[in-house]
Amino acid sequence: MSFSSFNNISAVVFYFASVVCFVLASVLRDNSLSFYYILLVLGIAFFFMGVRKRLRTKQ
Repeated sequence: MSFSSFNNISAVVFYFASVVCFVLASVLRDNSLSFYYILLVLGIAFFFMGVRKRLRTKQ
């Protein structure tokens, strides 16, 4: 399985995906607690992927 497409994604896209996950988690918090936690974990993961991508491209 090739993950070469992840190398072409900019850090801003990861940050945007993180914000979308956090907003959806906030909206779905009352309806489904399991989706809330899944989206929170995804949001945190996307954020740190963006930070890692930013640090790699900054050097």
